[in-house]
Amino acid sequence: MTSVTVPEVFARLALAFVLGGVIGLERERHDKPAGLRTNILIGLSSALFSVMSMAIGTTGVGARAILRSGNNVHSLTSAATIWVNAAIGMATGAGAYGVAIDSAAIALVVLVLLPVMERLVEQRRGAY
Repeated sequence: MTSVTVPEVFARLALAFVLGGVIGLERERHDKPAGLRTNILIGLSSALFSVMSMAIGTTGVGARAILRSGNNVHSLTSAATIWVNAAIGMATGAGAYGVAIDSAAIALVVLVLLPVMERLVEQRRGAY
């Protein structure tokens, strides 16, 4: 990576995680299909694409995997996971191994640990 240090990249990714999470919590609170994990993964992958495109001088391309069935939207987290994996692949291909590993770790936290938080939000919402 050119003039951006690894701690600065991690700080950017972490901020994208937090900001995506704040927006995702708001969406989760209102029972919207794109909730906590989806918004975090989108924010994280967008930040990673930005960092990597600045580092290697190209832009990334996303994936389209959102499915619709009537008024129901499905596979948002899957689509966001595809997007973040594409960004992680881009980072790996550019030789930014630390960034790729950090991003994969954050994505796994989102996918494995945040469902617990989502369930707590749902339970709290059901209590009102």
